Amino acid sequence: MKQELFSLKGKVAMVTGAKQGIGKVVASYLADAGADIVLADIQDASDVAQEIAAEYGVRAAAFTCDVTNQTDVKQMVGQAAAKMGTLDILFNNAGISMQKPVLELEQGEWEKVINVNLNGVFYVACAFAGYLVEQKKKGSIINMASMSASIVNIPQPQTSYNTSKAAVKHLTKSLAVEWAGEGIRVNSISPGYIFTEMTQSVRQDWQDCWVDMIPFGRMGKPEELAGAVIYLASDASTYTSGSDLVIDGCYTVV
Repeated sequence: MKQELFSLKGKVAMVTGAKQGIGKVVASYLADAGADIVLADIQDASDVAQEIAAEYGVRAAAFTCDVTNQTDVKQMVGQAAAKMGTLDILFNNAGISMQKPVLELEQGEWEKVINVNLNGVFYVACAFAGYLVEQKKKGSIINMASMSASIVNIPQPQTSYNTSKAAVKHLTKSLAVEWAGEGIRVNSISPGYIFTEMTQSVRQDWQDCWVDMIPFGRMGKPEELAGAVIYLASDASTYTSGSDLVIDGCYTVV
């Protein structure tokens, strides 16, 4: 198999939620595979862009963007395309989690999770695909779903998160079919418990419970998601769309 099949040289990859955690790590692996990088986050990720450009010798630019604001998203995609010259790949990663019993959830809390995790993914995917269609370009979109799209996590109460990710999984399939004729592939990845800033902040007894239930006996690392994203972004997956790749250390198997 030719190594070039997985190369991203000459392509521009946009990563949302890129300031830290999975987004930051995967962005560095996309750069290592040859892609120029656009980092989008509600926080300023200019420092991350500078680090990636220096280490991997690629172009990298950071844009601040609230993914729940459709106007902001459209402006960001347009600015990124103008600065980088083109766009090819989207890792639609921005998301939040909330552990709170349903009967204690306030309307604003439910809406915040749905807005970031579902509406944000939808707005960025639509703006990105709109650019590709306008330019008559093919492209690849990789949405961040979760194993929580398919199972109910315990012991933490997180119905809002689970619901949002289940919707992302089906949104991915729907967009894949709708945009197939445009040459735009849409897939998702569904990580299990990954050791990031987000999971580290969760109470220790819950973390211990998760690890006890994972057949691998540990949480995953952000870099263990990078290979899946590179596969779905590259020419190695040109006949793959509407798929969801579960990466969970066998958690959902047993």
